[in-house]
Amino acid sequence: MNSLLYLVAVILVIGWILGFFVYSAGGLIHILLVLAVVAILLNIIRGRSI
Repeated sequence: MNSLLYLVAVILVIGWILGFFVYSAGGLIHILLVLAVVAILLNIIRGRSI
């Protein structure tokens, strides 16, 4: 499950980077970035607590 969460976070970051240069989705890209950062932080927190 942790690898899946990390994969989703990486996909969201890549989508944000692509959207940042294309400017096609506007504010949605920044929401994707926030979700990716939250997913990475959850992965780090869960990894340390186990």
